[in-house]
Amino acid sequence: MPYVMVQIPKTPAPSSSAQRSVPTSADVARLAGVSRATVSYVLNNTSAVRISDPTRRRVHEAAKELGYVPHAAARSLRAGHSRLVLMPAPSIPVGPLYGQFINELQWALSRLDYTVVQYGTVGLHGDEAARAWAELRPVAVLVPGAGLGPQGVTVLKRSGARAVVTLGPESVEGAHALLMDHEAVGHCAGSHLFDRGRRRIGVVVPEEGGLESFSLPRLEGVRRALHGTDATVTELPLAYEEEAAARLAARWHELDLDGVFAYNDEYAMVLMRALQDQGLRIPEDAAVIGADDLMLGRLLRPRLSTVHIELPSGRDLAELVDRAVRTPGSAPETHKVLGATVVHRESS
Repeated sequence: MPYVMVQIPKTPAPSSSAQRSVPTSADVARLAGVSRATVSYVLNNTSAVRISDPTRRRVHEAAKELGYVPHAAARSLRAGHSRLVLMPAPSIPVGPLYGQFINELQWALSRLDYTVVQYGTVGLHGDEAARAWAELRPVAVLVPGAGLGPQGVTVLKRSGARAVVTLGPESVEGAHALLMDHEAVGHCAGSHLFDRGRRRIGVVVPEEGGLESFSLPRLEGVRRALHGTDATVTELPLAYEEEAAARLAARWHELDLDGVFAYNDEYAMVLMRALQDQGLRIPEDAAVIGADDLMLGRLLRPRLSTVHIELPSGRDLAELVDRAVRTPGSAPETHKVLGATVVHRESS
C-alpha cells in the first residue's frame, strides 16, 4: 500500500501585536514619567487638583501613543455612579433647529465629562420606555416631548438616575422641567398676520403622527391671538408631501383665506410653492408665515416670514444636569424656555 508524505506547515507564531496586552494607566504613567494618580486626574479632567500644562500634555501624548482609553465602568465604580446621560431619540420628525440644539448639548456635556447616548425606543412609550432606559443605568435622562409619567420617573431614580429632565409642554412630578410654550409661537404668528391686515387665516396642522404636542398648542396660540377680533381661524390638516400641498392649494379659493400660518418653515415652503403653482401671488393673495427661521426660508422668492424660536442653551441645560447629578436630593427645578419673535420678510 503506497504512502504519501505530506508536510504540514508550522503555524506561524502570533505577532507581537496579538500578544500585546491592553494598555493600562500604569503604562501611561511610566511613559509620561508621572504617578498613576496624576494620569487619573488628567484624563478624568479633575479640577480639584492643580496640574501644570506641560504635565497634562505629556500624559495626553503618552495615552495617545499607547492607545490608552479610560475604562468607563471602572471610573463609574470609583465615582459611585455612571457618567452616562441618556437621551431617548425622538419618535417624531425633527428639523435642523432641534439637531443644532442636540449637538450643542452633547458638546457641553462632554466638556463636563459626561457621555451622551441617544437611545431608540421604537414601539415603547411612557413608563414602559422608562424601564428600557433604566436597564442602561444612566446617571441622567433627558426626555424630549410628552409621555413620561411620575411612575416612570420613579423607575429611573430607583435604577440610579440622579437627574431626570423633561423638555415639553408640562412638568412631570419628580423631574426637572424645561417648559416649552408652543402657544407663544402660534400667538406671534397670528398677531403678525392680523397686524398685516389679514382676517381669514388658515393654520396648518401636520397630519404626521406625534406632532400634536407642538401643532395643537400653536393652533391654540393663533386662536388666542385673534380672540375678540373680526378675524376667523381655519384649521388646515396637511401631510408633508407635495401632492397633499397641491390638493390644499387647489381648494384655496373655495376656502377663501387670505393668510396662513404654516406650522413651520418646512411646511410653509411646500405650501407656498403649491400656492404659486396655482397662480396665487404671495403675499398679495395669501400671506404666508412659518416658524424656526431656517436659512432656506431666506433663499426663497419671496423670502419667507417666520417666527424665530429661541431654544434653551445647550450649555445651560448641561449645567442643570451636572447640578442635579451632584445634588440628587435637591428639589426639581422648573424653567420656562422657548422664546418666540417674528421675523417679517416678503411673504407676509
